[in-house]
Amino acid sequence: MLDLRGLKCPMPALLARRALERARPGETLVVMTDDPMAPIDMPHMCHQEGFEFVNLSREGNTARMTLRRPEKPSH
Repeated sequence: MLDLRGLKCPMPALLARRALERARPGETLVVMTDDPMAPIDMPHMCHQEGFEFVNLSREGNTARMTLRRPEKPSH
């Protein structure tokens, strides 16, 4: 899990991208953030970089997002 609460745009998306780049194929990453732009930025980053945006849930002002590095690169 990557707890990015307290960080503001664009840091959550940049740090999540870095973690996904280092992840093994098929590995999932759970990101927690309170940046209101992150639920918009993360799916965009995933689409642009070839990662999968699996799920978004919210609890109060915290968003919990599940991202995945695909088994095979989509590029």
